[in-house]
Amino acid sequence: MTPPLEGITVLDFSRVLAAPMATQILGELGATVIKVERPGSGDETRGFEPRLPAGESAYFFAVNRGKRSVTLDLKDTRGRDAARRLATRADVVVENFLPGTMDRLGLGYDELAEGNPGLVYVSATGFGQTGPDRSRKGYDTVFQALSGIMAMTGEPDGPPVKTGVPVADLTSGLWVVIAALTGLAGRSATGRGRHLDVSMMDVQLSLHALNAARLFALDEDPARTGSQHPGRVPSAAFEASDGRWVHISCSDQHWAPLCRVLRLDELGSDAALRHNAGRVAHRDRVMSALREAIGGRESGRLVEELRAADVPVGEVRGVRDALADPHARARGVVGAFSHPTEGTFSAIRTPLRDTGAEPHDLASPPLLGADTETVLAEAGFGTAEIDALCREGVI
Repeated sequence: MTPPLEGITVLDFSRVLAAPMATQILGELGATVIKVERPGSGDETRGFEPRLPAGESAYFFAVNRGKRSVTLDLKDTRGRDAARRLATRADVVVENFLPGTMDRLGLGYDELAEGNPGLVYVSATGFGQTGPDRSRKGYDTVFQALSGIMAMTGEPDGPPVKTGVPVADLTSGLWVVIAALTGLAGRSATGRGRHLDVSMMDVQLSLHALNAARLFALDEDPARTGSQHPGRVPSAAFEASDGRWVHISCSDQHWAPLCRVLRLDELGSDAALRHNAGRVAHRDRVMSALREAIGGRESGRLVEELRAADVPVGEVRGVRDALADPHARARGVVGAFSHPTEGTFSAIRTPLRDTGAEPHDLASPPLLGADTETVLAEAGFGTAEIDALCREGVI
């Protein structure tokens, strides 16, 4: 079956994590992704830890599979000219420079759209194309801090902490994908492209939909609650007798079965606790009883009994155990690719599944500049022209 984005070409000027993750997703949905990198060093994540035996970066590998690497010196007029020629053949451009940078290089949306009116141009920046902070730099954890996410993460009596994954980068990457697909859908109707502005800060603020609802409804600024849910009881992680943790999250229909499994007959028969509002009002009493009961039970057996009673429960796992789970294996979550210098390397698949097609083989991340000459030749550059650019360090 033909991949849904086959025939779409993405010219990718982005680097590091959020936007490269997005273009990898587009590539694994069938698009041809041409990654433009600096000659000599490339995307800075090529030097990030952890490093593999032949010197490649596992960080770079995580979000750059299946791309074609082209090296162009965008500080050189000839490099910029080459980039413009590539853009005339592209359907999507993705870039994550500070606002105004691509315009100064002659590679902004307005200029490229003159030669390619159907171009979908996605700018992914920290704070967006407008506003007083538009030129401010930031990293994932900075956005977590500024957005309020860090203030909410951690135990109530502890300091603010970052999330366990780079949530600002990863969620912003998904919005870059949404932006590209939105632009392509719009182009199919009008024949024209558009410039789409993705702000990492805006994305993080959008994640506060439920928190903001509490703020707007109750004038309550959400605070750290550890693993507990501010509006549902019980919904928290509990330590079992073997030192392992389980997370239980109950709605009203699960309360009675939970109490039966834990032999908390007094709580189960208390009419005041039958509905969530009552359990929220008596949070301390409920949580204390649950902690004591679960603290006397072995985690594995407890999880089996709760699942049999249809109570939502999950063991708190490490990454190794989560990826090795039989369900994850059956779903093919972990795949592998063959790299020319590092050999076979495992990778997390893009999670979207086409039920009418077999999972595709994972493609290798590119060696720096591996496709430069081929891509330029396809764009109409002659052999002598390519050789000259190579000799003079432009590519």
